[in-house]
Amino acid sequence: MAQPQIEELNLLHAHVCQALGVPTRLQILYALHDQPTRVNALAEMLKTPQSSISRHLAVLRQRSLVLAERNGTEVTYRLADDRIIEVLDLMRLVLRDALERQSNILN
Repeated sequence: MAQPQIEELNLLHAHVCQALGVPTRLQILYALHDQPTRVNALAEMLKTPQSSISRHLAVLRQRSLVLAERNGTEVTYRLADDRIIEVLDLMRLVLRDALERQSNILN
């Protein structure tokens, strides 16, 4: 892939990076990777108030990272693109390697 232009990087930051800047949102994405889930089940799973989960889901929906499917009065959320989990997992590996390098420098 070519070197990105600053406009694309600004979009990436505003659209995706800011949405991922809250650990609870990352937990939601991982939970939805396992299976599509309703908001109250997510709240129970993550031990977080339903109102908080709903606010986080609203941000993730606005950024098109999750999709909502209505079935009568129930709304089920799912990942819009499973590749986001691949990206998060890769970032976790980068973090682990960086922490290991830091640890080796300090020893």
